[in-house]
Amino acid sequence: MEKLNRTTANSPVPLPERILQFGGGNFLRGFVDWMVDVYNEKTGSDLGILVVKPTERGDYEDWKAQDGLFHVLTKGIRNGDLVDEVHRVKCVSRIVHAYGQWEAFLKSAENPGLRYIISNTTETGIRFSPNDQKTATPPHEFPAKLTLWLHRRFEHFKGGSDSGCVIIPTELLEQNGELLRQCILQYADAWQLEDSFKNWISEANIFCNTLVDRIIPGVGKSAMEAAWQQVGFQDEMITQGEPYHLWAIEAPLAVREELPLDKISLNIIYTDDLMPYRVSKVRILNGAHTVMVPVAYLYGLETVRETVEHEVMGQFVQASIFDEIMPTLDLPNMDVQQFANDVLDRFRNPFIKHQLISIALNAISKFKVRVLPSLLAFQREKGFLPRHIILSLAAYIRFYKGEYNGVEILLNDEPYVVEFFKNNWEKYDGSTAALADLVGNILRWEKAWGMDLSEVPGLHDLLVEYLTNVENAGMQATVNKVLA
Repeated sequence: MEKLNRTTANSPVPLPERILQFGGGNFLRGFVDWMVDVYNEKTGSDLGILVVKPTERGDYEDWKAQDGLFHVLTKGIRNGDLVDEVHRVKCVSRIVHAYGQWEAFLKSAENPGLRYIISNTTETGIRFSPNDQKTATPPHEFPAKLTLWLHRRFEHFKGGSDSGCVIIPTELLEQNGELLRQCILQYADAWQLEDSFKNWISEANIFCNTLVDRIIPGVGKSAMEAAWQQVGFQDEMITQGEPYHLWAIEAPLAVREELPLDKISLNIIYTDDLMPYRVSKVRILNGAHTVMVPVAYLYGLETVRETVEHEVMGQFVQASIFDEIMPTLDLPNMDVQQFANDVLDRFRNPFIKHQLISIALNAISKFKVRVLPSLLAFQREKGFLPRHIILSLAAYIRFYKGEYNGVEILLNDEPYVVEFFKNNWEKYDGSTAALADLVGNILRWEKAWGMDLSEVPGLHDLLVEYLTNVENAGMQATVNKVLA
């Protein structure tokens, strides 16, 4: 089998570099690069991507040997139908390593055609470090590297207003564009850069807040040979993603007209307000994950797909989403019903084996952010409690006992969380009174919930009822009772 490169694939010469991309992991390859390539094909555009390896480890040598080419496999379920598609991405023009090619990286700032900057450097990537120095080659943090790149551009083009860039971070942080702008200005202050540079950053450059969503599990070693057979090449950079994708971008009209990504039949949306998209993702997608985990795990299931396709637990998940989470959402310009249906398609993806126990990581803080707002809103608006969500909370309390039916549960959470549950369960003597005390202590745990949940009408008694049922009859019988 031939190795993939522009010669063996009979692919045209690299496109002119118009996008600077920090990072080249599975997500950027299977999300941004794939979308840009589709955009080029559908619009006849020539957006070439200069990929920067921003971290010291690794150098993308395999990717360089492939002349930037790679394939994206799209596998999963879309509108109930099985999807298995292949796309060869051709828009990556060049790859540089910030550590081994620092001057080449800075030199790219002098390219007048390089207009867009995209990043995905994990949620901890957008931050300021006082240890970063202007003289470092390079500094450690991504915003520090970008500050020096932008300063080189500012100097080369003498601060021209038409030399600014459109900066589109994709890190999963709220207000990520604004956070990145603030970091750059913080470095400018720390390094005593010109006031004119700081003005140029704010006035000539556009920082867009974004929200991204697509699961990109990649291709595991055991599946690599089959993937190569499917695409017909030995492709070391091949990756795989689910059919669902969302890229919501807050951007001014000028950017929307200049870069009409929303006109190519992909789920790319320009908006003035990311809030509805963020809330729907957190409350429906993430919330449903969080609600199902402890119930399904104690029921005896192992994966998300197994849960939603289970005769009983599938009903539990759907009831949680459609009867308890969705009724609390008032999101203008959002088709919440379609989003919820898409979520269930994603959960059923046969190509992704999503372990319940892995989603249980830091579950208490996730419950607070993803589920508690739905619980409180439902009780406030309906006047009674959402029973499926309450069963989930009861299941978490039982889950954090650290064992079930004599089998140890490996808890993966902040030490203070694990210790809190351990201390409270050690006081439990099997009596109803002790269980009521345990539930009361957990509900009054303001450090975890940010409030005293014992004040929520009826919550304490319903949790005690459900925990008693789980202890005496088991989770399966308890789920059946709640569904009935």
